[in-house]
Amino acid sequence: MKLGEGVEAAMHCAAMLAGVEGAATMPGAAMAEAFGLSPSYLLKHLNALTASGILESVPGPSGGYRLARPAGRITLLDIVLAVEGREPAFRCGEIRQRGPARLDASVYVKPCGISVAMLKAERAYRAALAEARLSDIVADYMSDSDPRSLAANCAFVERHQRPQKSSSTKQA
Repeated sequence: MKLGEGVEAAMHCAAMLAGVEGAATMPGAAMAEAFGLSPSYLLKHLNALTASGILESVPGPSGGYRLARPAGRITLLDIVLAVEGREPAFRCGEIRQRGPARLDASVYVKPCGISVAMLKAERAYRAALAEARLSDIVADYMSDSDPRSLAANCAFVERHQRPQKSSSTKQA
C-alpha cells in the first residue's frame, strides 16, 4: 500500500499545530515553507483536514489554522481518512469472474480469498493507526529528538504563530 505524500504533509502540519499556543493560529504558507511544499498543494490537504473537523481555519489577516480539538483526540487514522478518503486501499474488482475461463456467477458464492485477506490487513492497519494519537507522536518527538531539531522547530512555531484576540476583550 502506498499513501500519498499529502498524508505525510497533513500529519506533520497537525503535529506542528499541536505546538501552537492556546487559540493562536499558523498560516498555511508558513507550514508549506517549513516542509518545503507548494502552498497551493498543502492548502488542498489543510482544507481536507478542516472539512473533517481536525483543523479549524480562522479567516482574516491574523488568521490561519489550528487544531479543532485536542491532540489527544486526533488519531493518525483520522488524518489518513481525511486526506485519502474512507474507502479501503484495496478494492476487489472480482476479476476472477472475467476472462475466457469465467463461469456462471453462482460458482462464486464464497468471497474472493484475496479480497478477504486484503480487507483483514486493512482492518489491522486501520486499528493500529486508530491507536496512534497525535499527542503521543508529539510527546515522543519532544522526548526523543535531537535537541537542535527540537529547538529549531519550536523556534519556527514561535516565530510564525499568530495570537488571536480573546472574544471577551472589547475594543472601544
